[in-house]
Amino acid sequence: MSSICPFSKSSAAGSCPMKFDNKTGQKTKDGSKNDEHKDSGTISPKCPFGYDSETFKLGPLSCMLCRALLYESSKCVPCFHKFCKVCISRFKDCPLCGADIEKIESDNDLQATVDKFIDGHARIKRFQVSADSKEVGHEQKNVIYGDVSMERGAFLVQQAMMAFNGKNVESAKSRLNICAEDIREQLKTQGNTPELCSQLGAVLGMLGDCCRTTGNSGSAVNYYEESADFLSKLPAKDLELVHTLSVSLNKIGDLRYYDGDLESAKTYYTRALDVRRDAIMERSNVSCQIVDFAVSLAKVADVDRSLGNEDAAIKGFQEAIDRLESLKLNSSDAALKQRRLSVLQFLHNQITDKQSSVPNTSV
Repeated sequence: MSSICPFSKSSAAGSCPMKFDNKTGQKTKDGSKNDEHKDSGTISPKCPFGYDSETFKLGPLSCMLCRALLYESSKCVPCFHKFCKVCISRFKDCPLCGADIEKIESDNDLQATVDKFIDGHARIKRFQVSADSKEVGHEQKNVIYGDVSMERGAFLVQQAMMAFNGKNVESAKSRLNICAEDIREQLKTQGNTPELCSQLGAVLGMLGDCCRTTGNSGSAVNYYEESADFLSKLPAKDLELVHTLSVSLNKIGDLRYYDGDLESAKTYYTRALDVRRDAIMERSNVSCQIVDFAVSLAKVADVDRSLGNEDAAIKGFQEAIDRLESLKLNSSDAALKQRRLSVLQFLHNQITDKQSSVPNTSV
């Protein structure tokens, strides 16, 4: 795994050779600032295409449709504007110039450049390297180079989220798979640390979302289960981890429910309920956890109703209602208030309409 910028034949590890003077805008030979009044300095990383942790922007390696880095780079003929294959395949006219698209051709050379860029800028961890003293003019200056990548995995996840929001699911999966691969390599050397387990659990959950979006429920369940496995290894003290774990379990339950496997759905819903019950026993004053707990009660109760356990269903719905109605929220919690009201409305409908059999999948 290379940590060298792909646009450089030789540079400090993790640094991009294209540095610019802040005052003149001129590129310096060694990347140092042209400042005669300082004996040392820290060089802000600058990639020639602007893809660094502070100034990320759309550029020649980006798809203007999904706004992520190009994946399966393709060019329109005859205008030769370039997009991701999946993105441009939805159009008959070029979305940039309006020209009729006669055909779409792969641009393997450009994609190779994108892949090298990702390998050099995303698959490395942020660190700083002290370079040897550099001579600028008549002075010796000690320059510290900064890595142009974002924190570990953040760049890839950022790209995946942009691609996913742009409906390029295959691009999102590709970036997330690279991220997961990198974290697995770290696990081999560092063991199951809380940080790595939480990172991998989150990434696997996102991969599950990608598969679920494309209708591949089998792969989605596998990713969600692996995500839950890693997250279950962590102490249930982090609220975000508790939420992520319970959501993964609920998503498996949803998929099992839609497949008609109600017993399996109830098993996963109950596991999520237990995780959330333990969380509110640990911290009973966290409002969002109480709402999550009520949602889990509703999911289990809904399956009980579908299985013919009406008494258990009514009991579960009523407990959820009691929890939410006793919840006091601050005036600033507008979003949580709306969510509470939405869940309460669903619960009251279940009490009054015993024929309803549609599960709540809002969480």
